[in-house]
Amino acid sequence: MRIATIEAIPVRITRDLDAATGTAGSPSLLRADQADYRWSDTVTALYSIHFETALVKLVLDNGLVGWGEAQAPLAPQVTCAIIDCLLKPVVLAAGFDATPEGIARLWQLMYDTMRVRGHRGSFMLDAISGVDLALWDLAGKLRGLPVSAIIAGAQAKSLVPAYVSGLPAGALECRVQQARDLWESGFRDFKLYYDSDDAGLFRLIDRLREEFGLPAGIAVDALWRLDETAAVPFGRALDERGALWLECPLMPEDPGAHGRLGAAIKTPLAIGESYRTCYELAAFLETGVIRYVQPDLGRTGITEGLRIARFAASRDIAVAPHVSIALGPQLAAAVHYAAAVPNARLLEYNPSVFRMANRFLEERLLVHQAAYVVPQGPGLCANVLEAELRQVNQFAT
Repeated sequence: MRIATIEAIPVRITRDLDAATGTAGSPSLLRADQADYRWSDTVTALYSIHFETALVKLVLDNGLVGWGEAQAPLAPQVTCAIIDCLLKPVVLAAGFDATPEGIARLWQLMYDTMRVRGHRGSFMLDAISGVDLALWDLAGKLRGLPVSAIIAGAQAKSLVPAYVSGLPAGALECRVQQARDLWESGFRDFKLYYDSDDAGLFRLIDRLREEFGLPAGIAVDALWRLDETAAVPFGRALDERGALWLECPLMPEDPGAHGRLGAAIKTPLAIGESYRTCYELAAFLETGVIRYVQPDLGRTGITEGLRIARFAASRDIAVAPHVSIALGPQLAAAVHYAAAVPNARLLEYNPSVFRMANRFLEERLLVHQAAYVVPQGPGLCANVLEAELRQVNQFAT
């Protein structure tokens, strides 16, 4: 059996940026500008004012369709060009073996195309991941099984605990009220973004502690804003507040600095979204201070994501997959992955991203009582409503 066609689809959809600010994928205010891509006020990174991603559609020679998606919050055309120019010839030439081992061999072929040329991360791995998710979707459909069951069999979970990723920007008491509403619907864990000043962040944490007490898990994503000197007192302030974890505390290149920080504070460190492979993560996980690893399935794919989870498990590190800007295939892949990985503890949940993903799915994903309901249909169970998507996709006009 072979892949007959591959289509890489860049997606750009208009969104309510004000409503999304302060949550996953849009954590901070953007500078006033006329450009589609704008600098953050506080984070040294560009963000899109739109909702952007890259979908991958594979069709087998028997007509069966598999859907994948790469994490591509900026310039999804670049990811799609890599698929069209580099990965497509490899995938079309190879036979399709619908087993985890067969998919892993194809992942390795794609990785080897540019490995010795230095393209072992970034857009290249995002593109591979988008294809990888579509391959897993096809494998599940061919075998009549959900992806989580292919990976874990009867041990796959039916529910995956979720944590709230960000409280939309606004006045302190408005954000507390948002958290209160989510608490009443069952959520007990919240991640806050260090998107402005220390004092404002700590006031919000303190108010949430007053409101919910110790049962609330409160994690902080520092958005890579700290240097090694500032990170220690910041981390100790989180120690005093019983933080669940400190995520992305430092710029992502220096494992030694992360090791020193982790040794100086009690709050667990969490990293993962900036990395695509075990090769990149190994030096960080081997410091012994990373307690949560956060692979993004749109950057690692399921194949490498499973290797990362096994590597983490061998060092007693929990997995909490990262979810940012995503449509259905990427989000469904994260749910199946978290359901199948024994050391997966929590999965990120952003209501606005969740609504956008469901807008273009044949079968909606569900969250019930603060947990993702794992789809039980074959594959990822994330078939895209193509006609509806093309009507609003600015790259399709």
